Amino acid sequence: MNTTRDPALLTALMEAAADAVIVADRTGCILRANPATGKLFGYGDGDLIGQKVNVLMPEALASLHDTFMEHHLKTGERRIIGSGRNVEGKRQDGTVFPLHLSVGRADIDGQILFIGILHDLTERHMADEVLARSQRLDAVGQLTGGIAHDFNNLLTVIIGNLELLQMRGADARQRGLIDDALASAELGADLTSRLLVFARKGNLKPVLVDLREQCQNALALLRRTIGARYTIRTDFADTVGKVMIDPVQLQSALINLALNARDAMPDGGEFLISIADVIIDDDYMAQETDIVPGSYVRLFISDDGAGMTLEAQRRAFEPFFTTKADRGGTGLGLAMVYGFVRQSGGHITLYSELGHGTSFGLYFPIVRETQDAGEAIASVMPTAIPRGSAEVVLVVEDNPRVRKLSIERVRDLGYKTLEAANGDDAYVLLQSGVHIDIVFSDLVMPGTLNGYDLAAKIREEFPDVRVLLTSGYASDVVTSKLGGTKRYDVLHKPYRQSDLAKRLQALL
Repeated sequence: MNTTRDPALLTALMEAAADAVIVADRTGCILRANPATGKLFGYGDGDLIGQKVNVLMPEALASLHDTFMEHHLKTGERRIIGSGRNVEGKRQDGTVFPLHLSVGRADIDGQILFIGILHDLTERHMADEVLARSQRLDAVGQLTGGIAHDFNNLLTVIIGNLELLQMRGADARQRGLIDDALASAELGADLTSRLLVFARKGNLKPVLVDLREQCQNALALLRRTIGARYTIRTDFADTVGKVMIDPVQLQSALINLALNARDAMPDGGEFLISIADVIIDDDYMAQETDIVPGSYVRLFISDDGAGMTLEAQRRAFEPFFTTKADRGGTGLGLAMVYGFVRQSGGHITLYSELGHGTSFGLYFPIVRETQDAGEAIASVMPTAIPRGSAEVVLVVEDNPRVRKLSIERVRDLGYKTLEAANGDDAYVLLQSGVHIDIVFSDLVMPGTLNGYDLAAKIREEFPDVRVLLTSGYASDVVTSKLGGTKRYDVLHKPYRQSDLAKRLQALL
């Protein structure tokens, strides 16, 4: 049997193909088209037979197609024959979409036939766009986190010096100036903390919660915040899985999203907040390729407002990008939401159409009841700042200004001090046999030993020495990056004098 000419075999092959397959003559007239072709381009069975292949092309390409074919037939030049290229196709409804086209030629009984295989690239383009957006935000997040960390060091110096001035007998006029300066420095610290949330380096305090209960708690505040012209509808599933999130950050995220939606509906409108479990699998991955498969609780916040442009959607989560600069927008709201969700192990999606509204999807991984949800630690702090009794504190800090200030702050609390510029120098000092009660060390330092490495050596070789670590980064981030564990408490920069005093006293 000559299988190359068996019409039944050819029909079976074409019908089995997932990609579109078209057979056309030398004039571009379609002789055969498999069912996948009709499905891809929106035509019914047999509708394409007898039509020119130009009908499947955008106008610019369609007008050139006949010229390309004539040139090939006259010269034999195989510009596209036997190779593939990316082109655009046009569906019956006029929409244009990306394709990969492979063209082959067959000479059968003196008749020239062209076979085209067309693969839809829409999903691949979506995947590339999602990946590019994620990579761009990751790069911006790394830069933002580094800048915020450096600013935290500067703010630590500013706040610390102001507090020392305040504690050393400033008069009433000076105290007023110091209080104003401290308040401004605290605002700066708040800004860097928001930037760190975007960079996924914020200091989250996650607990195991039911997302429906947390949203219900936020609804009363939301209704007061957005005003009477807006209606909030809820659609909560009867049962949902538990998730591990920071309730305060969730409430902040909901408020940010609600205020954004309100601004998109200046004449009033409707919000919908829905919560349900969802399983992310291969079918769902076709649309959202940046999310890890698994079981999630999905929180949808939708509005029927003006919608967002494609450019606004592309840059929505970037810090300082805002479409409301004339109304005081900072461009940090959605950036914080993005960072909070991603740092919580989740994923965020954005869908919007101009004139129809916007919908944000927040996906949080479900935590099994048998998993360790962590323990909440409650402590009662005394109102007075606790002081030391001449205990020796070794201050380990590579930044000279921060080290100088830290020494001053520790001495002001009644301790004696030693200093080291990095973990290696601190370890040498410990080995020398000098008496040290507490090592107060930064986490990220040059040299062989970072803060966690130094703490581990102290735990093993000098068990009587206590350790307090500090960093401008959040402990959950530096733990994974530096190979540490959660056995060591971390004092986050910038900190107040009272925070330092309480931490040192707790170690003793």
